[in-house]
Amino acid sequence: MRAEAALVRQWKIIYMLSNTGGMATVRSLVEQTGASEKTIRRDMQLLRKVGYPLAESINERGQKEWRLASPVNMPVLNFTLEEAAALYLGRQFLEPLAGTFFFAGANSAFTKLRACFGDAVLRHLEKLAAGFYSKTHGLADYSAKGELIDDLVRAIEDRRLTVITYQSLRSTEPVTHYDIHPYGLAWHRHALYLIAWSCDHEAIRTFKVDRISSASTETLQFQRPRNFDLAAYLSGSFGIFQGDGALQKVRVRFTATVARLIQERRFHDSQELTPEPTGALLATYELSSLEEFTSWILSFGQHAEVLEPPTLREKMIAELSASLENYRDGTNASAPRPPGKTKRNARQR
Repeated sequence: MRAEAALVRQWKIIYMLSNTGGMATVRSLVEQTGASEKTIRRDMQLLRKVGYPLAESINERGQKEWRLASPVNMPVLNFTLEEAAALYLGRQFLEPLAGTFFFAGANSAFTKLRACFGDAVLRHLEKLAAGFYSKTHGLADYSAKGELIDDLVRAIEDRRLTVITYQSLRSTEPVTHYDIHPYGLAWHRHALYLIAWSCDHEAIRTFKVDRISSASTETLQFQRPRNFDLAAYLSGSFGIFQGDGALQKVRVRFTATVARLIQERRFHDSQELTPEPTGALLATYELSSLEEFTSWILSFGQHAEVLEPPTLREKMIAELSASLENYRDGTNASAPRPPGKTKRNARQR
């Protein structure tokens, strides 16, 4: 088995100690992680240093063993019934972790909570849960991509050159192979995205994890820019896609019909709202990419008007005009047209 990246490997060490009666030899950990004895010993010392309750001893065969000891510097985790019930009811929000190496631990914790409650309490909790629903429409299913996500996490941490097999939404090719330097993963609108330097494009690109079918981590390491920060990188985007870095001022007038909807939420950190005497709302944004913003504005239909920049206003006019073509002749779209009768011909009769 290949050597695991540090954080993932250390997480698995804790998992193994937690599920083997709390005892494991260095050799057994070596066999299960693929790391060297020196690496495992260094991991154990680090985990103990940061506060994990680890203790070592010598067994009857003269082998050093590690075990999870009772915490010394931290209290035992005693939950009230209210706290335990709240954690159990929040399990639905961890569903996006399905398929990752974190989900097994979370699922095990919820199983223990179920065992503590008993059938009567569980039935009552399910009734409470029915009053609070987390809509999962459009939620990506990563249950079959656990190994792939683990590979990407290791590549990010170890800063390893990675070759991914990817099929973009607009690609004319079935699949494409890209050499990338993975920088980080971002969770946006129920889906995972990989932010990485693409050697093929010579630029930072965004790859949707759903469209990555494989990832091969190479031995070659890359140097990530010292000043790169994932949050700062995405700060100018309206979602997950970043532009060329240059911020554009965007002004939109929302009608009184949707003004309150806009005021109820902060859609971007740069958002500035100015109410108008008519009840309309003037919204200003500073964005580096307008792709996702365009789709968002279109969703408001007649209740949103782009004032600037001129290029975005022109794009909106073109999009709306093209959409109007689908309804221009007023015919039933599902009804077959006579041969040779196009929409243009119908209008010119």
